[in-house]
Amino acid sequence: MKTRLDEQTIALRAAREFPDGAVVNLGYGMPGLCANFIPEGRTVFFQSENGMLGYGHLAGDEEKDYEMINASDQPVTALPGMCFFDSAAAFDMIRGRHIDIVVLGAYQVSEKGDLANWGRPGRPATGMGGAMDLAVGARRGIVTMQHTTRDGKPRIVRKCTYPITARRCVGLIITDIAVIEVTPGGLILKEVAPGWTFSEVQTLTAARLTPAADLKEMEL
Repeated sequence: MKTRLDEQTIALRAAREFPDGAVVNLGYGMPGLCANFIPEGRTVFFQSENGMLGYGHLAGDEEKDYEMINASDQPVTALPGMCFFDSAAAFDMIRGRHIDIVVLGAYQVSEKGDLANWGRPGRPATGMGGAMDLAVGARRGIVTMQHTTRDGKPRIVRKCTYPITARRCVGLIITDIAVIEVTPGGLILKEVAPGWTFSEVQTLTAARLTPAADLKEMEL
């Protein structure tokens, strides 16, 4: 069986997409791990829809303060200059397109960049939270997820069959085996996990992939 990347490594790869000075919102679960992998010398301002801007990495056991949590209820660390405000102001930032990048998890992503990440058959949904606003409001959408479901079904599909969060909002998909760019002409396979080939990734993808001219192995 081929080795797949773990969640920490997926988050590390996603964090490399954050340019210096970017305002970034991290979704529930795996995306939140990105806060732990900001390259040295780079400044990223993490924004949370519950009213924070400029927080640091996820808090370790000795640092946890449940008075300071992100929108996923994860304790975070303080950085000099961070600020707090109410959720109305946080959503003004989101809806006003002041968020450079949002990283979200997904159940499915379509070949056109449609996102389904808040509900699926057989599992009652508790609500989409801020995902719809973030998917539409952020200037760039990145998805981090497992490439397939637990029973091996593709999560990258031609058309989403799960409830849609937002349409044409995903620009980059980072999974445990690949990095895929969503373009108007289709899905471009940019990188593969160590040991994987284009054909093997395509076999586990329901939508058609086109290999990039400079297709390469992920540099981790």
